[in-house]
Amino acid sequence: MSDVVAEAVTALNEKLGGEGIDGTAQFNVEGEGSLYVDGDGAHPGEADADVTFTADADTLKEIFEGSLNPTSAFMSGRLTIDGDMGLAMKLASTLA
Repeated sequence: MSDVVAEAVTALNEKLGGEGIDGTAQFNVEGEGSLYVDGDGAHPGEADADVTFTADADTLKEIFEGSLNPTSAFMSGRLTIDGDMGLAMKLASTLA
């Protein structure tokens, strides 16, 4: 597991407040690996998910730090989303 993925797992678990989500999501960090979020929170790895987010490390770091709105990242093409858009929007509001 890369340091980038480890930092993303930590940041995402902080954003989630120690809780998981109702569904499954995967974040693909280009060139670094993946993290998976489910009812137990975020952890490294990948699996089939209801929604998949893909972005470079800098974009995801900015989203998790709160300096980049996930919707803005999506609209500008810095973040791609595949799958359940309702779950994506719910998760995006948690990250914002």
